Amino acid sequence: MRQLGYDPIGRIDSIAGGGIERVVSVHHRRRLARLGHLEQLDPDRDGSLWSAGDPRPRDGCDLRVLIDGEEALSAIAAALADARSHVHIAGWHLTPDFGLTRERDAWRLRDLLGELAERVEVRVLLWAGAPLPVFKPSRRRVRRERDELIRGTRVQCALDDRERPMHCHHEKLVIVDGERAFVGGMDLTSLGGDRFDSSEHPMRGHLGWHDALSEVRGPAVADVADHFARRWREVEGEDLALTPPEGETGDVTIQVVRTVPERIYDFQPRGDFRILEAYVRALRAARELIYLESQFLWAPQVVGILADKLRHPPSDDLRVVVLLPAKPKDGADTTRGALGVLADADDGAGRFLAATISGRSGTLTSPVYVHAKIGIVDDRWLTVGSANLNEHSLFNDTEMNVVTCDSEISRATRLRLWSEHLERPIEDISGEPTEVVDELWRPIAAEQLERRRRGDPATHRLRGLPGVSRRSMTLLGPLQSLLVDG
Repeated sequence: MRQLGYDPIGRIDSIAGGGIERVVSVHHRRRLARLGHLEQLDPDRDGSLWSAGDPRPRDGCDLRVLIDGEEALSAIAAALADARSHVHIAGWHLTPDFGLTRERDAWRLRDLLGELAERVEVRVLLWAGAPLPVFKPSRRRVRRERDELIRGTRVQCALDDRERPMHCHHEKLVIVDGERAFVGGMDLTSLGGDRFDSSEHPMRGHLGWHDALSEVRGPAVADVADHFARRWREVEGEDLALTPPEGETGDVTIQVVRTVPERIYDFQPRGDFRILEAYVRALRAARELIYLESQFLWAPQVVGILADKLRHPPSDDLRVVVLLPAKPKDGADTTRGALGVLADADDGAGRFLAATISGRSGTLTSPVYVHAKIGIVDDRWLTVGSANLNEHSLFNDTEMNVVTCDSEISRATRLRLWSEHLERPIEDISGEPTEVVDELWRPIAAEQLERRRRGDPATHRLRGLPGVSRRSMTLLGPLQSLLVDG
């Protein structure tokens, strides 16, 4: 809702923030045009929800969406235990003593991979760490953890320092025997917070964690494995023999999409920005529902499409719901500014809602960090992966997402997520999305936000997030994108 009266400081801040974002957008358009990838920023309006180019959509796959660490990490542990030939892991960071399960006698990751390496090949490809002490993890820390991981084992671990300045390798992949691939947002690390959390998000003494991972079988696994092999060859100089994936394992079509900046790898010298293309295609096509979970929301390309949808809704039923962390680790002010832009575009129509979640035991709450990277449009398009909705993930970090246009999986995933966040059984929220947003999401989020403002105890996990228009005071996100993109 717009504030009454004239706010000159807010007006100046809004103009400054919008101006910088326009400069950033123009910069990226010129950059992708120079690379011959303008179609990934502004794809053909041909109605297709698939990204153009390779890897193309693969038929005959099976896709399982794993929500939160208890489910996702347990699935990875089970897959590793069944490995017959090799395990390939790529990640932003890895903690050697991280536990995939939390039974009393559970092995730490270092010991588990070390035991596996006695009978199968185990390769781990990690980002080498930050070259400057501006953000974490440092290269010294990563080298120390690499040494701890491989000490006394046959595990091979390579550190990839082919990053753009101020950016990283952010994808999270686990590939088992070339037959099963896990692609998503789940890091095998305790850095920044413990990833092992359940969908009930009970209150606990440390930061809770909401995340998601996809488990892929079938022909699309080859695209994940090929990407890992290409990166490994450039870092280690070793050609990996790719295991042909098993034939059709299901009836789901899956497309693997990536962000690979230009001039990082010889195998992709002009880069690949098809995660951006995937989101642009889907958001433009949306008619009734856009549901997004992300660690950040400061990509002008995405916010611009969402704002246009809210100003010119394609149907009366359109609802845009975004789930974000209450306090993002970076870019927080810019995210709040984006929420202000979207609230202004909605102009009180009630089509837009931004919310976050907390852990809860009775009236006591504890923070839950929203780290999932999920997009659902009209229950007919779904993406899960490592890419946030920010300039880093869409243009500058290496990332991988999977996309499907399977309506059954898209809807089932949304219902599971909404059941978790609304604290309701699926049968209670399986009606029309518009009605569920208006009758449950919005009143619960508004009530809990008001309770927080009054200092009253929470009675629900969900809480609304306010949008603000003042963005010029802390514009690290857009400024950083502009200064370091090159």
